[in-house]
Parts: sequence; structure tokens; C-alpha cells
Amino acid sequence: MTSASTPAPSVVPADPARTTEGGAPRTRTAAALPYLRHAAAKAAGAAVSLLAVLVTSFFLFRIIPGDPVKTMTHGMPTTAEQLATLRHQFGLDLPLWQQFTDYCAKALTGDLGTSFQFRAPVGELIAQKLPATLLLTGTAVVLYSALGLWLGTRSAWRHGSLGDKLNTGVALTLWSVPSFWLGLLLIIVFSVGMGPIPGLFPTGGMESGTGETGFAYALDVAHHMVLPVLTLVAVGYAQTLLVMRSSLLDEMGSDYLTTARAKGLRDDAVRRHHAVPNALLPTVTMVFINLGHVAAGSILVETVFSWPGLGGLFYQALSVPDLPLVQGLFVVFAGAMIVMNLIADLLYPLLDPRVGR
Repeated sequence: MTSASTPAPSVVPADPARTTEGGAPRTRTAAALPYLRHAAAKAAGAAVSLLAVLVTSFFLFRIIPGDPVKTMTHGMPTTAEQLATLRHQFGLDLPLWQQFTDYCAKALTGDLGTSFQFRAPVGELIAQKLPATLLLTGTAVVLYSALGLWLGTRSAWRHGSLGDKLNTGVALTLWSVPSFWLGLLLIIVFSVGMGPIPGLFPTGGMESGTGETGFAYALDVAHHMVLPVLTLVAVGYAQTLLVMRSSLLDEMGSDYLTTARAKGLRDDAVRRHHAVPNALLPTVTMVFINLGHVAAGSILVETVFSWPGLGGLFYQALSVPDLPLVQGLFVVFAGAMIVMNLIADLLYPLLDPRVGR
């Protein structure tokens, strides 16, 4: 009588993503090493960029013609001794290399100096103006990012249609329009009034100054925000739309979309779950750069609408020039952009695992 042979155990092939080259199981630490190297490289690049910004901010604004002391004392009877005293107080009589080393030493400890014209620490001035800028540009960035992503996706998915041509034409036109010119035009039409259109909105400022509180104050601020936010949204959404449309069009002919349709997925599901996520990488970069603009504000728009934010403060400082203030604002503006770019770079491998390997 023959005995039944015992079947050989089946061999399950090892998952390459969970194993090393020699076939050993890949630990979580080893799996995370490519991302950690990617993050370290990007963080080092951001640190170098911040140091370059620090150096550039010092020398860039000293090229501007003009004497801060003479500008601030213009129209006032001052003697040469008084001018020399002011230059000594501001440290402008020191050699350039000593001014630079003092500036870098203080900046690395968070001290951005003291404003010439306001006689107050630069950090305090920035902290006072930052909320108004965050409110204005933050609202605009959220609105035009959402609007641009939505319209860009629809235009690309229906490319060649009347809606696509209309959206693209309007976006190209608005993207080409200078923001200050558009702001002035909106003031003329909707603040001053033109023809049958009455003046509906204030010409500038953040509030009426009539002492409202609570909900009435919030409505007053929102009323003043309409035109500057509309200006920023009109210019910003156009860029977002065009970038998202271009990225999605590049994905339209991919084989994986054909496979998804062959499996019976609806067109909306193919767009939302397959095409759009793969087209988001360039748009993510732009969205985070726009978030960097939230701290930087919009110098031209804030100046046109007399908005009491960092943009208007930068314009005031530049007219003197108030060297500590323009240097500090430049560092804050550029630093916000670098940090937002770093966050976008760190998010890339999470959106697309191929990045950072």
C-alpha cells in the first residue's frame, strides 16, 4: 500500500516594498530612510536660502539712493552736529562691515533692530500690522485657490468646450492685468461711482472709525474688505486655474485613466479619484507659495486701498528708506515663502511616493 505524498508547502513571494535587496524584511526605519534623507536635504537647502536672504536684505536696500536722516529731518531746521548725532544714534556712521556684522548677530537672535522713523522695535511693528495682512490676504488666498482649482479642473476635463475657452480667456486676461491698476479701476467704478453705478464700497482703510463693536464691527471690516479681496482673487485665481488646467491636461492621456474607465468607473470618479490627485503636484507648490504671500501681503493692493497691513508698512519704510524696517520686512516676506516651499517639498513624497526616492 502506497502512502499518500504530502503536498509541498506553497511559497509566497516576498513583497519588494517590504524587503531589502537581499530578501530580508525591511524595517520601518529602513523604509523611512529615503524620506528622511529627502527631508534633511530640503531643510538644509531652506537654511542656506534663509542665510542668503539675510545677507541680501542688508546690501540690497543700501543701494537705494537717499539719506534716511535727511529725509526724516526734511523741512526742519537742523544743524550739521544734529545730523551727525542722529547718524550716530542709528549706527550709520559705522563702517559698512561693522553694520553688517551687528545686523547679522542681532537678526540670528530674533532682534530685527529699531525703526528709524517710528523709533520702535521692528518686531513689534510687524506684529501690530500682521493681523490685518493675514485677514486680507488669507481670505483672498483661500477663495482664489478653491476657485482656481475647481474651474481649472472643469476646464481641463472639458477642454475645447465653450466653457473652457471662456474660462481660459478670462483667466489669461486677468493674469495680465496689474493688480494696482485693477484696484484703481474698482475704486473708480464701485467706490466713487460711475454713471448709473453708485458708490457702494469705501475707497480704503480697514474700518469706518465710528466706534462699532461686535457684529457691527465685523460687518464694517467685511465691507471694507470687499474691493481689495476682489482685486486679489481676480488676479490670483487666474494663475491657479491655468496651472491646474495644464497639469490635468498632461494626465488626460495616461493609460491608468483608460484602465479606470475600462473597469466601469464613472467619469466623475475617474476625475476625482485618479486624474486630479496625480495632477496636484505643481498646483500644491503654487498653493503653498500663495500661502507664503499671506504673510507677505500685497504691497501694491494694500497701498492702493490704504489697508493697514505689512504691505503698506513696507511702502512707508521704503520711502525714507527706513533701513531696519525694510530689512526686517524683507526677511519676513522671503522667510515665509521659503518655509512654505519647504512644507510643499516635505508633502511631495506623501502625495507621490516616487518623489524623494
